[in-house]
Amino acid sequence: MKIKITKPDNILFEGDVKLVQLPGTGGKFEILENHAPIISTLESGNIRIVLPDDTEQTYPIRGGVVKGQQNDFMLLVQ
Repeated sequence: MKIKITKPDNILFEGDVKLVQLPGTGGKFEILENHAPIISTLESGNIRIVLPDDTEQTYPIRGGVVKGQQNDFMLLVQ
């Protein structure tokens, strides 16, 4: 699935991932391939992504939103 993580001044990450773990305002949650359409708010914490080669990357955020469907997700973060 494709993920794009964008801050107001730059793109943090754009590419294919196997999994993304997000700090939602209602608690942490994960998005996997073929996830149902979603729009959700994010709170301060870390975004954790797992790449197709099973390596992991982490991005600290202060909040934001996630929107996506059909294996294409956009994260707008601060």
